[in-house]
Amino acid sequence: MLRDAWFIARKDLAYMLKQRETILWVFLMPPLFFYFIGTVTAGFGGGGGDDSPDPIALVATFPEAREGFLVGEIGRRLAEQDFRVDRFDSEEAATAYDRRLVLPAPPAAYSTFTEAVLDGWEADIVFRREGDDLNVDFDQVRVRRAVWTVLADVVAVRSEGGNPGPESFAELDQRARVLTLRVESAGRRARPPVGFEQAIPGTLVMFTMLVLLTSGAMLLVIEREEGLLKRLAATPISRSSLVLGKWTSKMTLGVVQIAFGVLLGALAFGIDWGQALPAVGIVLLAWAAFNASLGIFLANTVRSRAQMGAVGVLASMVLAALGGCWWPIEITPGWMQGLAGFLPTGWAMDAMHKLVSFGEPGTVALPHTGTLAAAALLLGWLASRRFRYQ
Repeated sequence: MLRDAWFIARKDLAYMLKQRETILWVFLMPPLFFYFIGTVTAGFGGGGGDDSPDPIALVATFPEAREGFLVGEIGRRLAEQDFRVDRFDSEEAATAYDRRLVLPAPPAAYSTFTEAVLDGWEADIVFRREGDDLNVDFDQVRVRRAVWTVLADVVAVRSEGGNPGPESFAELDQRARVLTLRVESAGRRARPPVGFEQAIPGTLVMFTMLVLLTSGAMLLVIEREEGLLKRLAATPISRSSLVLGKWTSKMTLGVVQIAFGVLLGALAFGIDWGQALPAVGIVLLAWAAFNASLGIFLANTVRSRAQMGAVGVLASMVLAALGGCWWPIEITPGWMQGLAGFLPTGWAMDAMHKLVSFGEPGTVALPHTGTLAAAALLLGWLASRRFRYQ
């Protein structure tokens, strides 16, 4: 049985690797997607993994003599929110900045912006954020926190009968807070993975599924349509050997793509696959096994190569989007994060993020690996039961 299965697997794999479509999607397209998606998403987390402060333009549309201490306090609180604050006196001078906080000029009746605010003037402070990346909401939260903290200190000082000023603000900062919040990173990263750190694992997971559900499964459909499987039915090769051989060839194709993607990510894009690299490899092997079984199951369910192509591409794209291959699932709405927990792409990406992005030990991926392996076995059994020669 094993000899026959290995014979089928070798011939099958050799044929697939000779096809231009397979070479295109296994070796040529992944690097392009690595670069394109990684470059596009590099700004999602404030610099694509760069821990330097995010630049923001603090635009005071009035002379410096009319500022007062509150403007300086706003700048200081922005710096506390991990912004690099650059001062300008007009928006035209700050057009190169994606983030701009604009302070309006105070009424002519007041000598400074601070005096007007302390006297009850409602200043319409405007935050402008260029671009549509996934970090926009995070920037808005940080800016609002900086501005509202200044306002809260004004209220706190006045509630005690004091006069807001640099001294009273400094004294307030020295006080012990009634409530404190301690924030700790869940791993070695404080932010969701972005740029190449998100794009390469996500693209690798997506392309493994795409190739095995199209090029891999399509060959089985073509062989059925052209009568090749009927010829094999007349040989001494058993159904079990044939199914095992087909599965092995698909699995090996997935391993080839995974090995190529991991090496390319490390050598060409500088990806650190983490200290639990063996666990990463086991997760990806379980992922390839799942897709090999799924591909054979679908190839024995559809009725034509057109159906197989449509199902393979549609399933890969939808599951990739919902499972976190295209963007970090951590930045999506709660319902989408919950849904990802029920999807195979979500299992694979959650394990990859924990191992690669957050530096957790390999044991955290045991549930993911076990689930993928169990699903691969179940689908493989169903595929063998549904396998048909014509």
